[in-house]
Amino acid sequence: MVKYQDQSLDRTFSALADPTRRALLAQLSEQESASVSELARPFAVSLPAIMKHLDVLSDAGLISRAKTGRIVACRLTAAPMEDALEWLNSYQRYWSTKLDRLAAFVEEETCPPNPIPPSSQVPEES
Repeated sequence: MVKYQDQSLDRTFSALADPTRRALLAQLSEQESASVSELARPFAVSLPAIMKHLDVLSDAGLISRAKTGRIVACRLTAAPMEDALEWLNSYQRYWSTKLDRLAAFVEEETCPPNPIPPSSQVPEES
């Protein structure tokens, strides 16, 4: 199994836990890069609030920022998402194996048909 740096994964999943940060990542996935003001435009929150969200994404390594003059451009960084996906895939393989075993067990087991309970049998008249 692959060794993961727990702190890196913790930062990645913590950053992804917020819907605003996920929306910011979705915006960046649709374009190569975007300025902070472009990213902030669709949200009904202050620019400082967006900057805090971008700080969390940057600290997690999910985005990189480059300043040109007064403009700060953001772009996605793939490595942390690839690590998270690899970690998730290891558990997906584990659970797929377990579910395949369960399915095989259920298919092997043949249950006899349920007998009619005595209370539902109609007595014969003599």
